[in-house]
Amino acid sequence: MEESDDVLGLQDYIKNVDHSSLPRILQVCSGVYFQGSVYEISGCEVCLSTGDLVKITGIKLLSVSCEDIINNTSFELPLNHSGLFTLVPEELPYNTIEEIVGLLPVGVDAFGSFTFFSKNELVIENLTVPAGTKMTLLTIELNQNGESFVRCRLLGQQEASAEVHIPLSCHGEFYECQNDRGYTLQEIMYSTRLCRRRFSKGTPNNCGSPLFFNPVYEIQGIMHMRKNIVTFPSTLEVDVIDVTEQCKNITFVTPLSLAEVAAQSEEAFPTMAEILEGPVANSFFCCSWFKELQKGKHLVLHKCNKTHMVLACAPKGRKTKQYFLLSQGYSGQIRRRAREFSSVYEVYMANCLSPGLKVSVTKHFEGVEEEGVPSLTAGEQLEVLRLQTANSSEVLEAAQSVESLICKRIEDEDEDDDDDDENESERTESEVCLPLFTPANFVEKLSDKKKYGLAELVKKFSFPLDVKVVNHDKTLEKDPLAGLAALRLEGILEETTVLASLPDTPDKCFELPVRWLQLSLSFITDPLPWPDCKSPGVQLQSVTEVTEEFYHEYHKLTEKPMAHPPPRPPKRRSLALPSSKACAEPKDATLPIKSSHTAKLDRSPPCQTNRRPAPPPPNEKEDVPPPLVPRKSVTESLAIPNMYVKSPRQQHEKPHNTARKPSDSDHDYEPVEDLLTALDHIMFY
Repeated sequence: MEESDDVLGLQDYIKNVDHSSLPRILQVCSGVYFQGSVYEISGCEVCLSTGDLVKITGIKLLSVSCEDIINNTSFELPLNHSGLFTLVPEELPYNTIEEIVGLLPVGVDAFGSFTFFSKNELVIENLTVPAGTKMTLLTIELNQNGESFVRCRLLGQQEASAEVHIPLSCHGEFYECQNDRGYTLQEIMYSTRLCRRRFSKGTPNNCGSPLFFNPVYEIQGIMHMRKNIVTFPSTLEVDVIDVTEQCKNITFVTPLSLAEVAAQSEEAFPTMAEILEGPVANSFFCCSWFKELQKGKHLVLHKCNKTHMVLACAPKGRKTKQYFLLSQGYSGQIRRRAREFSSVYEVYMANCLSPGLKVSVTKHFEGVEEEGVPSLTAGEQLEVLRLQTANSSEVLEAAQSVESLICKRIEDEDEDDDDDDENESERTESEVCLPLFTPANFVEKLSDKKKYGLAELVKKFSFPLDVKVVNHDKTLEKDPLAGLAALRLEGILEETTVLASLPDTPDKCFELPVRWLQLSLSFITDPLPWPDCKSPGVQLQSVTEVTEEFYHEYHKLTEKPMAHPPPRPPKRRSLALPSSKACAEPKDATLPIKSSHTAKLDRSPPCQTNRRPAPPPPNEKEDVPPPLVPRKSVTESLAIPNMYVKSPRQQHEKPHNTARKPSDSDHDYEPVEDLLTALDHIMFY
């Protein structure tokens, strides 16, 4: 299209266009950026070449560009700038009162703030207004003859005021006076008359350099023959012309996100749509219909729904784990499956969701008496009763609260219970206290063999839930859940979905979750792939396979962080042999320094004389554990043997001889034979 006299710069056009008249179609008359290549602005790529058509759909004020008229400089101010600006009076005169009224700043405070004076003496009926008298415009009124006039307040020299009525047709040479009123930046920008005026920063007596304000807009539009929405600032040096009337019949493609499609009214469906941009970077789905979502492909959009879906996954132990989104329309038959737990804490969390949980021990667990952890035998059955918090100071050295799960042992029905007293004691001993940190293995004890539908499971039980599909969904050509040994139902999602199908198979529908798919679509006018008024029956694909990334992202967005199991309490002091420092006297005792040889002889006897103290009474509680019985010191084997005493075994091998040898007279001790005889008498006694 050829250029005309209506060609304007983009900045001037946007500043003067009526925003209520949008959308408007513009044609670029001149302006090539980077040799016609893409012009990048704040991450948005815009190519504006000569001849391009742009459909302006929205204008948003971003900031204000301030131009200093005297210094010839410019700078930007944000819209929330808190300073006030003073209006600079116009230098050119007004010829009539009607011209003054037509240029009043409507929308702020038009009346009561505009003051002017007449250069010449002004005669109004019987009243003469001297030249230079300031007059403030108050209102516009009509007289009895239907003639319009303005009511003005006159300010005299002694600050006396009077009112005068001046017809709009009054001619003269009128000049605007300095206004003391301060204006904010938003008041200036949103007034169609103030935004064209000059302002100064400061008081009327101390005005700065005159400023001229230019609004900076963000323009949102659609490029002709391009399938994306563009945004660019109004400060681009581009000349444009308005061709709205000439291009009414040109169709601009309107790209829509999946969320915008779901926001359409019910009357917009069913319809045909074209995929403008496929989910290139999306790795949440690995089902068959996801591969069909490619650029240029067509889809049949049936309707939009609020759908409840269940996230399920195959249990551990498979080579490749699988994850699924199940619609509540899934009609397969499901049976509950016993859950497995690898700690007492997991049993406690499961019991919080479904009280009265019964479990069976799957592996033998060796208890730790020092930590108050009992032993558990494989096959032992327990019923969870309650959670109990106890102080561990009686068992552990560091006093702290230990949370334990109180369970009741489930006895077999064929046990002999003849003695009532024994039964009563067994009842008290049938309860077992399991600290939450106990790493034992359990399996849930189930007696429910009923088959459920998915909707019934959601209403009756809390998740997570272990199940098995026993009868597959017959509405599906191939149910991927039928061949799985087990399935864990993780949670319920409420999703906004778009029911869609491929044009080749319009009856086989699938659900597009709006929150998890980034698609760009556009409605097209192609006919629906079925005769009028004969919409086919919908066959929903109720099982959608998703990836592990979807599984982790779901837990990140929808679940609160799970509390970790309580830490294992500090272990009791080791039962190993105490060091020589532990057997020595207290540090404040004064001991003589001994030689190394003497220290070896005297190291072990003090520890060997310690004996285990008597047990405390049943009701007595001590804060300090009983002293440990030391093992035989290793240093005993290092002590110097008595060379003057022979081994008793060796003495028995030789015949008794009461005669003393002459060499024995030099030693000051009793004969060994006498000592053995005395021992025999003691034993006899």
